[in-house]
Amino acid sequence: MQNPTMAREQTVEPRNNFICLHSCDFEWHRSRASAKTTLEIMNRARMTHHSRILFCLVATFSSSLFSARLFSQTKSGRQPEVKSYTETIPGTDVNFEMVPIPGGTFMMGSPASEGKRSADEGPQHLVTVRPFWMEKTEVRWEQYDVFAFSQDLQRSSSPASHNSISNKFADAFTRPTPPYTDPTFGFGHDGYPVINITHHAAMEYCRWLSAKTGKTYRLPTEAEWEYAARAGSKSAYLFGDDPKPLGDYAWYLDNSDARTHPVGKKKPNPWGLYDIFGNVAEWVLDYYDKDYYGSFKLDAPVLSPVLIPTEKEYPYIVRGGSWDDDAARLRSASRRASTREWSQQDPQLPQSIWWHTDALFVGFRVVRPLEEQDNLKGLKSKVTKQN
Repeated sequence: MQNPTMAREQTVEPRNNFICLHSCDFEWHRSRASAKTTLEIMNRARMTHHSRILFCLVATFSSSLFSARLFSQTKSGRQPEVKSYTETIPGTDVNFEMVPIPGGTFMMGSPASEGKRSADEGPQHLVTVRPFWMEKTEVRWEQYDVFAFSQDLQRSSSPASHNSISNKFADAFTRPTPPYTDPTFGFGHDGYPVINITHHAAMEYCRWLSAKTGKTYRLPTEAEWEYAARAGSKSAYLFGDDPKPLGDYAWYLDNSDARTHPVGKKKPNPWGLYDIFGNVAEWVLDYYDKDYYGSFKLDAPVLSPVLIPTEKEYPYIVRGGSWDDDAARLRSASRRASTREWSQQDPQLPQSIWWHTDALFVGFRVVRPLEEQDNLKGLKSKVTKQN
């Protein structure tokens, strides 16, 4: 029986878009007329299973072209200008950078032939992702401290700032309880990625940040994360199937010296994302189900899939591997589920819903959708101390 919290599968139907062939090039065109969907096109052409997959992969290139054009258009055009930007948290001098990720279609998961894969990485299935921004690096302690220790309220010394709408919203949010011990575990603070944060805490940070800035920030869906991490690649790793170049891009078991490192010191992926592999494994939004990939049809792409978080504390998904993982964990399709062992040393009863004690390898980064999907609007963590 399907999990009741599982987001329903949607066959790709680009809103107000259709594909046309012009001068041997596919282009996405905006239209208010009733558009043919990808599935209708394939059905009318009576395509075979393999032809459908090929068609969808060609459409990937098409949608990327469209997204790139959308991202480059100015505010005077039909679409808003979408480009890299720096966000400063109101009431502080703390900032972070966001980079645009063009929408498109890709093959999610790993093939059965991929070395050291897990069964939950398959079957492979086509996924279409809408455009969004993604944080250039993992969330740093300087950012998280503003939320966790109410530094935004402490720094806002003027009456005007105290009465600002953003501060009123921020003040209404429940902040994390004090950590049981030094939250950095001696790894480093300024410039270092936040660690040991629960899925609930990461979601609440995003909700607070959204209220603070007036923009929609959240955790990436698992599909968005893998799409952004791959940046068009189809191999086990970003650069191919051989892990030898991994040290150029990531801090992992072979080169980390058993600790995290300041963000942004390795090479970025082609879309400008640093440490998307290694350093810390990154929370994604989805609840974990080992059989989730098997719920999708294999002959048509699914649009923006997500397994909605529940009121349960576990299991949720981290991606990308960490400083404490071997190369196999840093494959683009690798999935890891959270467990209660990540708070094994927490002596509190009930245990903290904000801080882990044994997840020194877990952090996160945020995304901002260009247009939020309906089933994620207003989403908040359902985890409470009581449940």
